Amino acid sequence: MALIVQKYGGSSVADAEKIKNVAKRIAQTKDKGNQVVVVVSAMGNTTDELIKLAYQINERPDERELDMLLSTGEIISCTLLAMALEAMGYEAISLSGAQAGIRTDAVYSRARIQSVDPERITRELDKGNIVIVAGFQGITDDMDITTLGRGGSDTTAVALATSLGAEVCQIYTDVEGVFTADPRIVPEAQKLSEIGYEEMLELATYGAKVMHPRAVELGELFNVPILVASSFTDNPGTLIHGGVAMEVRNKVRGIAHDLDVAKITVVGVPDRPGIAASIFEPLAKANISIDTIVQNASINNITDLTFTVAKSQLAKAMDVVKPIAKSIGARECSSDAKLGKVSIIGTGMQNTPGYAARMFGALKEKGINIELITTSEIRITCIIDEAKVKEAVKALHRAFELEG
Repeated sequence: MALIVQKYGGSSVADAEKIKNVAKRIAQTKDKGNQVVVVVSAMGNTTDELIKLAYQINERPDERELDMLLSTGEIISCTLLAMALEAMGYEAISLSGAQAGIRTDAVYSRARIQSVDPERITRELDKGNIVIVAGFQGITDDMDITTLGRGGSDTTAVALATSLGAEVCQIYTDVEGVFTADPRIVPEAQKLSEIGYEEMLELATYGAKVMHPRAVELGELFNVPILVASSFTDNPGTLIHGGVAMEVRNKVRGIAHDLDVAKITVVGVPDRPGIAASIFEPLAKANISIDTIVQNASINNITDLTFTVAKSQLAKAMDVVKPIAKSIGARECSSDAKLGKVSIIGTGMQNTPGYAARMFGALKEKGINIELITTSEIRITCIIDEAKVKEAVKALHRAFELEG
């Protein structure tokens, strides 16, 4: 008898009929003699609707209160799913993140899981129950509810799989697996039968919405195999694991893109020791994540400093940076929220020349200007005009011959 953790995304539980269909899939897993723990997201667009409602009430809602509000979406879907299983004659129990033993830090809206105490879940499994856990949430040491950020239910599922010693973590969504690019942009995109943790982490971090990056990190850290598949078909999905065959490590595996990019430039920064720290330390204390950082060459001990943040954090970041820019004698502080990024990713890029030139050439042919460039050993990312992102994805998919 195996212990299996399954996660179902919002589109999989968007209405009563879909919840019933998910219940049937769970029942089939249970009928094979498995113990089953299920993590669910909020129904459909519930989280977006709750955020919209909050901002209609308050232009800058308190982060603690917003987390309290958003956590209710997953509570609704997990209780309804438990009811659906009970109607089918199965023993099931719904648990909030707190009841499931998920402890987090106190960074509201982007909390990180610090520990999982699976005792309650184990007790319910021993009773023969199917355990349904509300994803995307946990609780602090002060008993405050937190949320894990968009896509955080993936992280919940992998964290539970790790703490329970599950055989596999199955992530069910509205796509059939991990593709070489977003199939909605590139219809010719190919589904990958398997992918390594390292490549999947880069894809997820740089825009592939099929998996949450922190879930992939956890999977790699504790060597938990993760299956990504569709909840609407029985077609095989993509297995994310550490034992990917060597022959797939020979080229670009996928193209990722992200429209959630904003740029801040501090113009006329005095070029002296400690200036960068005076800007980025307050941003870190405000829990604002920085992605790309570029500093121009110094002329007469004056330089420009540019960095990117998520669009959702732009206003908060500008509130932090503007007074600092003034205090250090910078000339001005500007921003641009109309940006996106496109990345090529693959372990085959390590120590192999030509990938950057090929990428830049493909973008040049389409007249796409590159604003900033950032790289890792297995990734090259270009920040460009958001209006050009889809065209860039198509061009790069063709340039690297990913159609199959």
